[in-house]
Amino acid sequence: MESFKRSYISLGEFIIERQTDFKYAKGELSRLFSAISLAARIINREVKRAGLNNILGDFGSTNVQGEEVKKLDIFSNEQFIHALKERGEVCAIASEENEGMIEFNGEFSKTGKYIVAFDPLDGSSNIDVNVSVGSIFSIYRKTTEGDCATLDDFMQAGVEQVAAGYVIYGSSTMLVYSTGNGVNGFTLDPSIGAFFLSHPNMQIPKTGKIYSINEGNYVHFPQGVKDYIKYCQAEDMATSRPYSSRYIGSAVADFHRNMLKGGIFIYPSTANAPKGKLRLLYECNPLAFLVEQAGGKASDGFNRILDIKPTSLHQRTPLFIGSPDMVEQAEAFMQKYAEAAV
Repeated sequence: MESFKRSYISLGEFIIERQTDFKYAKGELSRLFSAISLAARIINREVKRAGLNNILGDFGSTNVQGEEVKKLDIFSNEQFIHALKERGEVCAIASEENEGMIEFNGEFSKTGKYIVAFDPLDGSSNIDVNVSVGSIFSIYRKTTEGDCATLDDFMQAGVEQVAAGYVIYGSSTMLVYSTGNGVNGFTLDPSIGAFFLSHPNMQIPKTGKIYSINEGNYVHFPQGVKDYIKYCQAEDMATSRPYSSRYIGSAVADFHRNMLKGGIFIYPSTANAPKGKLRLLYECNPLAFLVEQAGGKASDGFNRILDIKPTSLHQRTPLFIGSPDMVEQAEAFMQKYAEAAV
């Protein structure tokens, strides 16, 4: 009977109660997250029914990244654009699926004070084999003068984010977000279509026993990363090594697991991708914002991710993110070879 005594707090109620945590508190946060949660619920419905709705597989084109576009990529992108446009708080968006920013012209373009960058369906290459996928979003204040947004509005360092989060579509669907005052997670109750607080004040363990990296690319990794992997695999009782290798291939899924259990996720530069593969604006920045709010750390192997000032919408960067002790250890291996090269 204990379950019937539990007090459930919905996402909407929680945001209203914590409105003062948002330094621009005038009701905008509620409307922004109402739009994001609506898009997430619609995407969740299609993800759960993907095998029945003829929405699996490739769309038949490539995006600006040169990657094969999945049907669910297009669907998810459209849901975020439509939901954010209708609320009137957003003047422009940037998406993984669109080459340039999209400005919301018309009656809302002069009232929107925010810009949103997002990856509508992270890990979509896994959707055909029923692996967890996710959505990632990042919210900034418009900083330029005038009614219309410009590209400069998106060229803000990650530390300037006013809110960020992700949605993971798995055995359950969760929305995790922060406005710079801690991290809270909400689980979707599909029977009534609402998110409820399930993971209050999330904190990543200071260290962990999991490292997440695509070891199939080992031969192409920097020497510092190769040495860190060997360190993770070495036997040492004092540090509970060897660590477990866990790599899903959906950044949101790997990040979410490590947030709960402790660990490090690494997507380094390679010989074929010297600047890394993950996008700074709508993948690395929001995850870095979240992990720091949860007590973790995120870097490019040498520098704090949130201090990097973007120069383009689809800028890429290496990413080392997770438990602080593990990230610092990986950075030490990277620094060793940087110093040797000087």
